[in-house]
Amino acid sequence: MIRLWRRLPEGLRELALYGLASALALGLDWGVLLALTALSVNYLVASGVGFTSGIAVTYRLSICVVFRHRPVADRRRELLGFIGVGLAGLILTQGLMALWVEVLRMTPGLAKIPTAGIVFLFNFTVRRALLFRAPRTDVAAS
Repeated sequence: MIRLWRRLPEGLRELALYGLASALALGLDWGVLLALTALSVNYLVASGVGFTSGIAVTYRLSICVVFRHRPVADRRRELLGFIGVGLAGLILTQGLMALWVEVLRMTPGLAKIPTAGIVFLFNFTVRRALLFRAPRTDVAAS
């Protein structure tokens, strides 16, 4: 199993690890959403609070476990970039939640499923491209 893991391209390993980190963050996010909506908090407010709580978990795991390359030397800039992508993900989350709940009449808990998948792919792709990309290795033609 470890050999297979090591043979995977780095991007696939990172995607798998980011998936695990995001699953933990999603558990917190979803739990907060369900708890707050059970307390009659508006689903968009509950969704925003839940999503925001997951950002801290995802960032910590991203820098400690998921991404080997951290080309942004200034850690404050890196964190701000991470939060910026998270805020874009939050806007996407809110728009999708409103679409699923208001237009398709899904319950907030059920609406979180497709929303989480779409936002996961968005966040991974943008964070990897902007914050955690491997250094380029230009192959010079001889």
